[in-house]
Amino acid sequence: MGTIMWLLALFTIIFIFLHHLHTRRNRGQIPVSVNYHFTRRCNYTCGFCFHTASTSYIEDPNRAKEGLRLLANAGMRKLNFAGGEPFLYPKFLGEMIDFCKQDLKLESVSIVTNGSLIREDFLRKHGKNLDILAVSCDSFDEATNIQIGRGTGTQVKKLCEIARWCEKYGVLFKINTVVNRLNYMEDMNERIGELKPFRWKCFQVLIVAGENDTEETLRNGHKFTISDGEFEGFCERHRGQPSLVPEPNSLMAKSYLILDEYLRFLDRTGKQPSRPILEVGVKKALESVFWDEGAFLERGGLYDWVKPEMEKSCGKGGREELDW
Repeated sequence: MGTIMWLLALFTIIFIFLHHLHTRRNRGQIPVSVNYHFTRRCNYTCGFCFHTASTSYIEDPNRAKEGLRLLANAGMRKLNFAGGEPFLYPKFLGEMIDFCKQDLKLESVSIVTNGSLIREDFLRKHGKNLDILAVSCDSFDEATNIQIGRGTGTQVKKLCEIARWCEKYGVLFKINTVVNRLNYMEDMNERIGELKPFRWKCFQVLIVAGENDTEETLRNGHKFTISDGEFEGFCERHRGQPSLVPEPNSLMAKSYLILDEYLRFLDRTGKQPSRPILEVGVKKALESVFWDEGAFLERGGLYDWVKPEMEKSCGKGGREELDW
């Protein structure tokens, strides 16, 4: 009898544990924030890029909208358009932005871009439906940018121009910096202080298997990697910036829900991508990949991502209004 009772107790504990895991997994199946990498093509050659141009495919706009509607129905509140370089396809990008705000009523719509192809008329036309524009800038020394593969010497000038356009059209201006072997000793305080982004996301350069990890892949990012201590040193040097959001590899690697150009979720643990959400639905696609919801929350994945109402008349407002 004692053995039977012990086994029953053991089975009960195992059942409770598995139920707990199942409950946690189900809670994580709401795609609150999604990064849609709708193209892998890019006009830059950043040496550490981890989403390289292995295909030139781009989805039909109507199918893309159908997929985005499925995500919104599944609980998506924020969508970030990324690449590759999204502004290689300004017509597609603008149509998707307007659809997300006007039809899906998403809380937040954002873009991550290298900035080189942005034109003022795009923001004039679509800025009302865009909450955040994140521009990549890894250095304020153009020689370093060129060495990284980010442009031909006009990156900083373009960044300042975009900051002015964002203010003019009421779009939150964000800067993304990849901290790597070429810039980790740089002091960016003065320039960041002048630009006053509402968010300055600093990533530790990341190696992703099959994307930037060997000489056989399109990029080999190993020559750019830095230690955790070197990354922490860069962040400590800029700790006084109110917009600073550090993101080490421990938080970045598996905390993003990435939808690729085929409308599949990618899995950064090395598993195959999910089936396209148009074929199997959002829930089943999510069940086949790993998304670290805890790391998503720890890195500040939920934040005030809706732009405030801003005065747009000349002489009113200002970048101070963006300092949350």
